[in-house]
Amino acid sequence: MGVVLRQAREEAGLTQEELARRLHPKKSAISRIENHAEDIKLSTLERVASALGKRLEVKIA
Repeated sequence: MGVVLRQAREEAGLTQEELARRLHPKKSAISRIENHAEDIKLSTLERVASALGKRLEVKIA
């Protein structure tokens, strides 16, 4: 999940710090999520997707 978030952030042209400012956590929280050092709640994932101009889709196959 972290890799996908990093790619989306980079495609949006944002640094971790810029994304953190949009979401109000610290930059270190974004880094921990991207590096799989922290679990991410679905609600947080929705906020990140929104801040990146993306839509979140969850699929269980």
